[in-house]
Amino acid sequence: MFRIFCLLIGYFIGCISMGFIVGKVTKTDLRKKGSGNLGTTNALRVLGFRAGAATFLGDILKGVLAFFLCRAIFPDHSLLASIYAGAGTILGHDFPFYLKFKGGKGIASTIGFVLSLAFVFSPLFAVITIGVGILGVMFSHFISVGSILFYISIPICAFFFGMPIEGVVLFTALAILAIWLHRANIKRLRSGTENKFTLHKSVQ
Repeated sequence: MFRIFCLLIGYFIGCISMGFIVGKVTKTDLRKKGSGNLGTTNALRVLGFRAGAATFLGDILKGVLAFFLCRAIFPDHSLLASIYAGAGTILGHDFPFYLKFKGGKGIASTIGFVLSLAFVFSPLFAVITIGVGILGVMFSHFISVGSILFYISIPICAFFFGMPIEGVVLFTALAILAIWLHRANIKRLRSGTENKFTLHKSVQ
């Protein structure tokens, strides 16, 4: 039963869409601009560095908040409770009910989730998975490639670091979901039309 509660708690925290909030502040509906996504990448490309950074940090904090909140509520199942809370946060970010289930792709919230695991599970787990994502972006120059590699590395590292099999299965499901959400990016990568990442953006 605690699993359902943690999923729900995480989901409603995840539904706090920073991209939507930042868009409201700047009077820009990101759902109608750029890729139409409410995540960090679209906020960065449409609204500039400060808006992108605000979206990124806010979405990271969602993952951290849900993780430690459910860990505190269910101390007897602290690791699994926090994992389910993190999964719920990602689902809420990706599919917010009040925005017709159209959100982001969960990357920043997952980073917050993984960083939280560094404190209670293994710092090296976070270093490796986030490092894989960063290197993926650096070498490919595509955020989508780094994001996909980041997600794929999570269940692999979870398995080798001895995480409970339930957590590994959940991470695998989230990785499959992330790849599915990136299907348009994958199509553009194959056709050579995917936008490359560059730091040379106007700071707004």
